[in-house]
Amino acid sequence: MSRPLSQQDPSTVALEELEGSEQAGLRVLVVRLSAMGDVIHGIPAIAALRAARPNLQIGWLIEQRWMELLCAHPMERLQPRSELKPLVDWVHVSDFKEWRKGLSSGATWSEMRSCMREVRAMKYDIAIDLQGAIRSAMAARMSGAKTRIGAAEPREGPARQFYTNPVTAKGAHVVEHALSLASAVAGEGLNYEEPVFPQDEATEGWADRFCSSIGFAPLAIVNPGAGWGAKCWPAESFGAVAKALAERGMAVMVNSGPNEEPLAQAVREASEEMARPLKCSVSQLIALTRRASLFVGGDTGPMHLAAALGVPVVALFGPTRPERNGPYATRSVVLRSPESLDNSSHVDQPDVGLRSITPEQVITAADSLLKEQND
Repeated sequence: MSRPLSQQDPSTVALEELEGSEQAGLRVLVVRLSAMGDVIHGIPAIAALRAARPNLQIGWLIEQRWMELLCAHPMERLQPRSELKPLVDWVHVSDFKEWRKGLSSGATWSEMRSCMREVRAMKYDIAIDLQGAIRSAMAARMSGAKTRIGAAEPREGPARQFYTNPVTAKGAHVVEHALSLASAVAGEGLNYEEPVFPQDEATEGWADRFCSSIGFAPLAIVNPGAGWGAKCWPAESFGAVAKALAERGMAVMVNSGPNEEPLAQAVREASEEMARPLKCSVSQLIALTRRASLFVGGDTGPMHLAAALGVPVVALFGPTRPERNGPYATRSVVLRSPESLDNSSHVDQPDVGLRSITPEQVITAADSLLKEQND
């Protein structure tokens, strides 16, 4: 299990704009557009920044589909902070994924201009690019913020030219990298802060009713999908694990993302109908995961959500490195075969090492976590 990083050396980035920030109420824009797990990895750093510098006013530019990680309802995104939007003061939504498909459309350009007008109207002093992509670095530049912080070695090298203050990331995990960037704003080393997510009364009520419908049995969430094929463990293996967990008295939910319904159905069939596929909104998944006793899945957003909420995790890794992307700050067992090689090229060809992990290994790991929980 990864542990929160204690950053002993304060950031050496000198930001004159931060002098007197407690009185001035400087405005900071966070740029982390996607994806689900990556947004979640950035939340502890911004929670730590909020705790260290409570008078900062913080906005976040994010893709529309992941907004619910920060704000429960669209109408709340520019309203004062509340349980519906606990972390940041403002949420700005974009749709870069769709905009890229329609650059010849006048409507696309109108939406893009409207988004950036809203961002620029906030007059941000500082922008932090937690993504390290060219599009996120350009968005930080277009925000109008004079001080722009990003990684000295960003994911996409050309992004660095848009930063006024490149920062050398510390630590092995991406959560720690984000803490390094937030530390540059705080002017001191920041420690991991427990992330906060929106809570909506109606959605929490839905989750309570769901738990009532399963007789308040311990809830296990299995997540067979992943961002690309090489990160996917076989549906038949997930089904065997789901069946074993159900036989242990757990209610097993198979979470599925867009276009993953056939995969969830395959897991259900492999579990001999003991697992229950359930489509959730992001807000519903947050609420239901809060109530879970166990999560089983690969390197995916829902796995990182479970870890952020302190749910015990059995994580199945193949082409990606758990040292960088594994479950953070929760009880976990990470399974990865020595046959798996680092490969982040988003290929769909099955990872031989990942597929060599057996259901029995996963069940043993789950039993150990459940035993710890009950002791």
